[in-house]
Amino acid sequence: MAQFQSLPGFREFYPDALARRNHIFRLWRQTATAFGFQEYDAPVLEPLELYKTKSGEEIEAQLFNFTDKGGREVALRPEMTPTVCRMVGAKANALKRPIKWYSIAEFYRYERMQKGRGRCFFQLNADIFGEAGIEAETELISMLVQCMTGFGLAAEDFYVRLSDRNLWFYYLETLGLDEARIRAVLGAVDRFEKLGDDAFKGYAEQFGEIPADLKAKVLAFLAIKSLAELENVLAGVTSDKLAARLAEWRRLLDNLAAMGLADFIQVDLGVVRGLAYYTGFVFEAFDRKGELRALAGGGRYDNLVGKLGYPDLPAVGFGMGDMTFGLLLEQRGLMPDVSQGTDIYVVIGGEAERKAAFGGIGALRAAGFRVEYPLKDVAFGKQFKAAAESGAKLAIIYGGDELARGVVKIRDLGDRSEHEVPLDQVGAMVRDYFAGPAE
Repeated sequence: MAQFQSLPGFREFYPDALARRNHIFRLWRQTATAFGFQEYDAPVLEPLELYKTKSGEEIEAQLFNFTDKGGREVALRPEMTPTVCRMVGAKANALKRPIKWYSIAEFYRYERMQKGRGRCFFQLNADIFGEAGIEAETELISMLVQCMTGFGLAAEDFYVRLSDRNLWFYYLETLGLDEARIRAVLGAVDRFEKLGDDAFKGYAEQFGEIPADLKAKVLAFLAIKSLAELENVLAGVTSDKLAARLAEWRRLLDNLAAMGLADFIQVDLGVVRGLAYYTGFVFEAFDRKGELRALAGGGRYDNLVGKLGYPDLPAVGFGMGDMTFGLLLEQRGLMPDVSQGTDIYVVIGGEAERKAAFGGIGALRAAGFRVEYPLKDVAFGKQFKAAAESGAKLAIIYGGDELARGVVKIRDLGDRSEHEVPLDQVGAMVRDYFAGPAE
């Protein structure tokens, strides 16, 4: 008979893997809470139309979509941004601004599997709605950095590449391009790092071969890696919109420097993000060694809530996936041993002592201790072996002679010391042991 296996690209989490995943989620939640974000959740199945034209052609091509039994066109969510925009838009008048929400959820994309990417993945999403100024970008980029440094990562491990779609638009406008050509150029910029000159084929298919002088200016702009370079390139360009945007750049970089994050930030106009809804500053986090795909990405998307039929609401957000991030932690030796060890193993002399042991076991578990015991009668030697293998720190021994005297033996499995404790004092002794010595 054939054995069933999970579908390609879908993951199973055995206890040790789930413990590592939960460790990541716990620290992400801890950081989000420290930044004053509130957690929400949302449906895993959404109307297909929510993603069409809202997420962009790349994601649309990767959808797990079908017609449900009610005749509705639906899709498993490939990302959270359209969903959270719908949720916030529906309740916007009742929500206190700024709206700071986060979620940790699973997503599905039918794409080519590769290192750090399957067809289902978990992602931390954090968004701020209702703040049009760069204060929202300051807050989110700061949170993104702390979501990584909280695990022990430092500036030599990762950095955040910061760019700006508005700046690109304003610059390309000064070169005489209309909106359609600007979007085609940005599509090429988004793919240039991966494809090189082939990234401009899409532009050529729409408008003919890109003029050599325009391409040279695009590539020079794309190569900018500092605010000083940016100011130098734009020094001879007359544009009120560009001048105002440069002022926003200075404010944002000053804010991040004041937060102590200057070493983590890299100006990089090669980042424009492929999703259709981004409108302003965009950013992506990468490992310094360049061995992994993007660790996180986000940016401003001021028009998406309005495109879903609600009043316009400024918004900035980012997403960070668990797969690539987990790989980085393992590469840097920062994934701790998070296995769920046992606190106490109860050794039971025989069937006659079992009922007496059950009372103590129940009381210790109710107090929050992780307690194991043999489900069937086995020899003492095998029980102590099981106690050692469980990782327990203490063994509590319910023997017939001891119970007759109203005591149990407690063995420290670390130093092998052993002493007797009256039955009515076991709980207090165990609490004191795990509390550790007084400060």
